[in-house]
Amino acid sequence: MAFMVTHLSRRALLGRAGILLGPVLLSRARWAAGEPAPLDVRGFGATGNGKTKDTRAIQDALDAAGRSGGTIQFPPGEYVSGTLRLRSRVTLRLAAGAALIASPDDGDFDPHEELGYDSFADRETTDFSFALLQGRGLQQVRIVGPGRIEGNRSRRGGPKPIALKQCGQIQIHDLTIENSPNYNISLLGCDGVDIAGVTIRNGYSDGIDPDCCRNVRIVNCRIESRDDAIVAKTSFALGVRRPTANLLVADCVLVNVRNALKLGTESVGDFRNIVFRNCAITARPEPWLPYPDTLKPQPSAGVSLETVDGGRLEQVRVSGITMEGVRAPIFVKLGRRGKGPPGSAASVLKGVSISDITATGAQWTSTITGVPGRPVEDISLSGIRITDKGGGRAENLTREVPEFETRYPDAAMYNDDLPAYGLYCRHVTGLRLDRIDLRLDKPDPRVAVLLDDVRKADLKAIVATPPADGASLFWLRSVRDCVISGSRPRAAARTFVRLSGAESAGVRLAGNDLSQVEQASMLDPEVTAAALRTERNVKRK
Repeated sequence: MAFMVTHLSRRALLGRAGILLGPVLLSRARWAAGEPAPLDVRGFGATGNGKTKDTRAIQDALDAAGRSGGTIQFPPGEYVSGTLRLRSRVTLRLAAGAALIASPDDGDFDPHEELGYDSFADRETTDFSFALLQGRGLQQVRIVGPGRIEGNRSRRGGPKPIALKQCGQIQIHDLTIENSPNYNISLLGCDGVDIAGVTIRNGYSDGIDPDCCRNVRIVNCRIESRDDAIVAKTSFALGVRRPTANLLVADCVLVNVRNALKLGTESVGDFRNIVFRNCAITARPEPWLPYPDTLKPQPSAGVSLETVDGGRLEQVRVSGITMEGVRAPIFVKLGRRGKGPPGSAASVLKGVSISDITATGAQWTSTITGVPGRPVEDISLSGIRITDKGGGRAENLTREVPEFETRYPDAAMYNDDLPAYGLYCRHVTGLRLDRIDLRLDKPDPRVAVLLDDVRKADLKAIVATPPADGASLFWLRSVRDCVISGSRPRAAARTFVRLSGAESAGVRLAGNDLSQVEQASMLDPEVTAAALRTERNVKRK
């Protein structure tokens, strides 16, 4: 079968995303004169009656198409099957009304693969054998609809619908996947993947997981998952450190229970040149889930960017995301979990831009955190609008926040126990906040923004609902070289900024509207007067 491969320029791929990804290979399959006609799986003995197992007939069709390249066609019907081994240069096409159904018998699938080395990851991440559509080392493979793949399970823990390992030039288009008990589309070490128009319904596990993959485009998909929706990983499943690079996720609708757009948790390799753009995220209530009441019914985070196993995370752009009912809109975490080969300690998280985010119904604080001695660097948030439920506890203002350096990273580690309701940043160098709008549905005694151990911060045009009971709008703890400008409380506030920590120095208030503020600043006893300078602020009359 002939594939027309287009090398898209960096700028053409991303439009106005503001990041250069590198060339991405997107296959476009077109029929050429003289190509063989599609092979109907019924011609190889498939029944499509929903009862007879058609594994052998479908595999025969795949093998026949693979000998010279071609298409196997599923006409309307229900085709029950165990593991099918895909072939290079083959298209698997499910017509409207056609369903490829995973056999209910686990014995009809290839057994889980034994790697022979420690992958430091779970079986869902590392296994690519126990699957319905399985492929490894293949080139030019297409799986297209408009038919569907039926996982045929009512709980997590069965075969993957699609599992591709070390493959190149992959298309998965216009397909529906339902009731999957495992990662719906699982990719490991693949290069040149185009996923478009895919619908995932009632996934019991992750939606789409590119792991150690390059040049991946995921667009115009709808994913309904009881776990994470789209998760890029860099696990040790290949036995070597590999990056995930040049990934674009755009124009997707995500309905999930845990994280919607995520990098990590597996993060042995690097993440580079990642774009999440123009996606809508909504919570999926699941009152039956076996979580404590504090974890239901809403997902952990809308955007979750994590590296905790030694990999670098850099050059990430997130923009144009709407969220409804997500507990923590933004979760950025550098940690030292070290679940990997030697040398998997805290690495680098830098060069992240998050812009044009609108989140309503938030319940947990958005966080950006490094670890002591290893700050996250060069982080920019702009055009962020978050409405929080409010109602936090005053005792959280004096609560010591654990570092959680080696813990599994998830927004649930902080829950709603932080001393800020809007944004909490700790161990950061190079922080830019611009046009941040923080609102509350009901009063909250916690501060709006708290910076702790932050260097080189520029806070501009921040408008926030002031805390109840007199807490400051901003709280800076051990902060050096920070400018707050063009900002104001949304209503009357007692204090604009509080400074704590003997290390605090070089803080400047410039051009802020303090007309509704009783006092511009409050310095804790250990802070010297020279640490703060004010100029051109509009003061209360």
